[in-house]
Amino acid sequence: MSEDVLSGLLRCVRLRGALFFNVECVGAWVTEAPASALIASAVMPGSEHLMEYHVVLGGNCWAGITGEPPFLMNAGDVVLFPHGDAHVMSSVPGLRAEPDLPFLIANLKQRSGLPFMVRQEDDKRVRPVAPRTETESSPPTATLLCGFLGCDRGPFNPLLSALPKVIHACASELSEDSWAGQLARLAETESLKGRPGGEVVLERMSEMMFVDLVRLHLSTLPIGETGWLSALRDRHVGRVLSLMHSQPAKPWTLEKLSSHAGLSRSVLQDRFVELVGQPPMQYLRCWRMQVASNLLVESNAKVATIAQEVGYESEEAFSRSFKRAVGQPPATWRRERSVQQTR
Repeated sequence: MSEDVLSGLLRCVRLRGALFFNVECVGAWVTEAPASALIASAVMPGSEHLMEYHVVLGGNCWAGITGEPPFLMNAGDVVLFPHGDAHVMSSVPGLRAEPDLPFLIANLKQRSGLPFMVRQEDDKRVRPVAPRTETESSPPTATLLCGFLGCDRGPFNPLLSALPKVIHACASELSEDSWAGQLARLAETESLKGRPGGEVVLERMSEMMFVDLVRLHLSTLPIGETGWLSALRDRHVGRVLSLMHSQPAKPWTLEKLSSHAGLSRSVLQDRFVELVGQPPMQYLRCWRMQVASNLLVESNAKVATIAQEVGYESEEAFSRSFKRAVGQPPATWRRERSVQQTR
C-alpha cells in the first residue's frame, strides 16, 4: 500500500480529533449514540463529516449499529463508526435507550478539559463524575474512552466510501505499541493529572489511531476486492495514484500515466475503473478540486495562485471546474466556509 497517498489524503481532507468522554459504566447499563450529523455542529463546527469511536479501557460490553446485531467488546478493543451511524453500547445485548441529545450537546459545547468524566448508571442516567477513588462503592463493569474524528466529506474524499460502517479491532489484533493502546494509557493519565497540552496530544494520538484502524481494515480485505483502499496496494494503479496525489499540478495525460505504470492506456484505464470506480483523468480532476478546497480553507493564497498549484493555466478555467464540483465559485465557497468555522 502506498501510505504516502493515504497520509496525503488525510492531510488534505483535514482529519482531526475532537474532545473525549471517559465513561464509567455501572450495573445493567445502556447508552445510545445518535447519528453523528445531529451533534456535529457541537463537536466540530468546521468539519463536514464526523466519526465516533470507543476504546474499552476495562471490563467488557456490547456494541453495534442501532437495529443491527451487536458484538462483544473486551478490554483493549476499539470500535470505529466511519459513517457516523447511530449506535448502541450496553452491558448485555438487546438493551435500548433514547439518545440524550440535550446532555450530549450541552457538554460537547463546553469543549474544555481532558476526557470529560461521566458515569452511565444502571438506571440509564448519565451524569458527570470526578475520577473514581479506590474506596468508592459500585465499581464499573466497563470503562470506555469515547471520542470523535472529523474530516471533509467533499469535494472529494474517496476514503470514506471505501470504509465499512463499522471497524472493530480486537486487542489481540493490535500491537502492544499501537496508537489505540497508547491513547488509552495516556488518556487515563491525562484525565487524572490534567497537564498543559494534554488534550492536544490526545487529539493527535486519536488521529494516528485512525490510521492504525484503516491499515488493519486494509489487511483484512480479500484478494480481488475492489475499492480505493484495494487500489492503493495494486502495483500499477497504486503507482498512478501516488503520482497524481504527489504532483497534482503536473500536466498528466493518460499516456503519461500509463507509461509510468508500465501498462498500455487501455489496460490502465480498465484496471483503474475496476478498482477505483472511475477513469484516471476523472479521478485526477476530482483530486485537484479537493486539493484546491484545502488550500482555499487553510491558506490566504489568491484564487489564481491556487489554480496554478492544482494544474490550471487560468483562473477562469479553474473557477468553472470548481463550481461544477461544489456548486459555487471558489471565492464564494471560501467565504462561506470561513463563516461556518467562526460560528
